[in-house]
Parts: sequence; C-alpha cells; structure tokens
Amino acid sequence: MDAAVSYGKYLNLDELLSLQQPRDEMEHDEMLFIIIHQVYELWFKEVLHEMDYFVRLMDADDGHRAQHTLKRILTILKVLVAQLDILETMTPTEFLTFRERLDTASGFQSDQFRQLEFMLGRKSPAALERFGEGTRAHAGLVARWNAPTIWDAFLHHLAREGYAVPADQLNRDVVSAIEANRGVQAVLIELYRSSPKNSELCERLVDLDEGVQEWRYRHVKMVERTIGAKMGTGGSAGSKYLRTTLNTPAFPDLWEIRTQL
Repeated sequence: MDAAVSYGKYLNLDELLSLQQPRDEMEHDEMLFIIIHQVYELWFKEVLHEMDYFVRLMDADDGHRAQHTLKRILTILKVLVAQLDILETMTPTEFLTFRERLDTASGFQSDQFRQLEFMLGRKSPAALERFGEGTRAHAGLVARWNAPTIWDAFLHHLAREGYAVPADQLNRDVVSAIEANRGVQAVLIELYRSSPKNSELCERLVDLDEGVQEWRYRHVKMVERTIGAKMGTGGSAGSKYLRTTLNTPAFPDLWEIRTQL
C-alpha cells in the first residue's frame, strides 16, 4: 500500500527548495533576486493555465465561468505588481554586488512571458527565434503562435451569441496583430447598450488589458530605479526598450468605443 502523501511530498518541497542556487553564497541579496524571479515564472505558468481555461470556456459559451476566470487572472496580476515592491527593497548598489554574475541571463529570455504576450495578440517572430528548436520554450511558443488569441475566442463567442461580428475578423490570421475595427466597435456599442451580461465580460477584458499595462509600467520604473538607463543584461536595451511596450492596448476596440458610448 502506498504511503500517505505528506505536505512535503505533494509539493515536492525538497526539490523546490534546492532550486535557489546563488552563484555566490556570500552575496546576501542574490537569494531574493532568484526567488522573486522563480516565483514570477510560477505565476506566469498559472496565468497561462487560466488563460487556456478562459479560451475553453469561451468556446463552450460559458460566460459566467469565463468572467470568474478573468477575475482570478486579475488578482494574480495584482500580486505580480506587488512583488515589484519587494524587489525594490534592493538598492542599486546591492544589485551591483551580483549583477555581473547574471552574465547573459535576462528577463527577455522568459518564454512564458512571451507566451502570455502571444495569447494577448502580441506575437513576435523575434521571440520565436530566441529559443532553439526542440526546446520546451520553443515548442510552447510555437503552439501559442498558431493558436487563436483570447480576443479571437471572445469574438467567436459573440458571434454565436447572435452579434454581427464582421466575417473578416472571425476569419482573421491569428498570427497578425489585433487592430481596431469599426465593425467590431459597432457590435460592442450595441452590446454595451443591450446586454449587461456581455458588457460585464467586456469590462473584465478591459481590466485584464489595464492590469498588464500596469505591470509593464511598474516593471519599467523598477528597472529605472535599479539600473537607470544602463543596458540590460544579455545585451538588452533595458528600460529604453521596456518603455516602447507601454500604452499599447491588447484589445484596442474596447478602448476606442469609450468616446462613442
């Protein structure tokens, strides 16, 4: 008979707690840096898990549970932002004590964050090329590259609900960027005026869009607070590049209609 599953075995704690390996045990702050980023990757995994579930719920036209799933994602995003407060307790000089040992390691190499971007419609060929074929990261990104985005799943749900979503939007190339569309905006305006259920779903998507933008902004400020305008590790452009990602909505139609309602 199998032994009872303990807390430690269920969570694989021995393995989990062995994964924090500073490159210099004498540098106090490196442990914090590692743990924060490992926790980020775990949360990215959970957000992707929930986004996949959202798409399945949209495919099943289960708007109620889809809203609940978005609420969970939004709550996680708030935690991701709050974690930056912890990282900002590290002063620039404390970070410099171990920064050189990061070598070519960079947050640009987070394939899970790129997968998250792909699900929101920001699909970059450069992100695919950054990871070698045959790797877990490349396989995950290829799958997201070819899959419909959250927005595509939402539009198809609206079409099944009887809304006149333009055919070209329902059949669009899911690899291409999501762009504002007047036909979709007309549908959304009708929806906001006549369907509280679906308008609430739209508002949760706006919350998601805003939550990701908030995280991007706080991330930029954290980088600037820590290293200023210096180049990032791994040859990245640091805050200069990160600033180019700000104020770009994932779902532009949901923002465009605000002046039309």
